[in-house]
Amino acid sequence: MTRNSSDFRGLAEKPGSRGQYAGVTLHAGLVCINGPEEMRAADEAEMFGIVLDAMGSGDLVNEGFEITLSDDGDFELVRYALPNNAVAGGDL
Repeated sequence: MTRNSSDFRGLAEKPGSRGQYAGVTLHAGLVCINGPEEMRAADEAEMFGIVLDAMGSGDLVNEGFEITLSDDGDFELVRYALPNNAVAGGDL
């Protein structure tokens, strides 16, 4: 899990194309939590809970989840394959 998304997944427009997971054929997965610098710990915990609910009883092997808190307080959750550029599940 990270708040430093771009270093791990590459550019938001092409997740998995660069970053720490690019070119890795097998990895444990990635959860990126994005929001304003002043985001509260309670927001981060809520966002992580949303990811866990979306993941269900599965695992994160070769997948990434990215959740973003918008300025209006809404969450956007995206699931994608890593290290591929292809989006595995699209917007959730």
